[in-house]
Amino acid sequence: MDDIIRQWQDAVVAAQSPLRLCGGDSKSFYGEPSLGELFDTRAYRGVIDYEPSELVVTARCGTPLAELEAALADHGQMLAFEPPHFGAGATLGGCIATGLSGPRRASAGAARDFVLGTTLLDGSGRVLRFGGQVMKNVAGFDVSRLLVGSLGTLGLIAEVSLKVLPLPGMEVTLQLAMNECEAHIALARWIGENRPISASCWYDGVLSLRLSGATTAIAPARERIGGEVLASGEQFWREVREQQHFFFSGDAPLWRISLPALAAPLNLPGATLIEWFGAQRWVRGSAEIGPDALRARVAALGGHATLFRDSLPGVQRFQSLSPALQTVHARLKAAFDPRGIFNPGRMYAGL
Repeated sequence: MDDIIRQWQDAVVAAQSPLRLCGGDSKSFYGEPSLGELFDTRAYRGVIDYEPSELVVTARCGTPLAELEAALADHGQMLAFEPPHFGAGATLGGCIATGLSGPRRASAGAARDFVLGTTLLDGSGRVLRFGGQVMKNVAGFDVSRLLVGSLGTLGLIAEVSLKVLPLPGMEVTLQLAMNECEAHIALARWIGENRPISASCWYDGVLSLRLSGATTAIAPARERIGGEVLASGEQFWREVREQQHFFFSGDAPLWRISLPALAAPLNLPGATLIEWFGAQRWVRGSAEIGPDALRARVAALGGHATLFRDSLPGVQRFQSLSPALQTVHARLKAAFDPRGIFNPGRMYAGL
């Protein structure tokens, strides 16, 4: 495997034009169009170190996500941020580079919350190591977590150390008929009561809740919340995570809206699906409101909107940065990728 890293170093140093970092190519739709010569990362794969008793795993970027999750499941453990795959070829590198989290994110944390350390191949061909394999080794400026969601614009994430968690002893999915406002109020009440809710999804007048934990915690929660038990609960949450749910079908642009969980309903035209106790809201685009008006309405409530799937002429996928943040991004890009060869423009023009 060291030979692969040396070959990659030589290729990066010799590169005279942009390189498009790619693993399983399951998330190429996310962000701006990729540019440059294909740089396939799948050859560098496999679990390097796994200590179930320490709740830590270290693996290479080309490791198939399904393979890693299966290895963890064999020991009764999981990636708690429940990352979406969006394709059979999804890799760990792509998972971390996109930084996307699934239904459990609101209760367990985001992808970056579980990253302990990384090994990065930067734009000068240097191999840099950040963080460590245990929580006590994470100190100072946390570059490892900075790389999560960077879409490969700062360098090639070669290795990742992640904190993992035990699988829940039991899970039950409940469904209740209620409108958006009723769901918003009910969720706030149940969360305030510390009920073991690991995921929520509201769509078309139905609130779905996943309860996770020990039987002794789930039984009183079921009695308190009520509703009907969904027998196919595991399949339902997989469909939501992988965007195979009916809501995600169709050709209209898909917006991902991030808001404070307690923010008021957006009342936007078009279909809406709400996750993460209200903090993540998916909206199918409508001609009745333009991108600028949509983003202005979301910003007024303290959030931001990303054009997640599909494209609109002249519309940036990610909401514009403030001048101060634009400067920070430019300086980070210059520090890690001074020649601008890794995934240029994948997040913002000029980066």
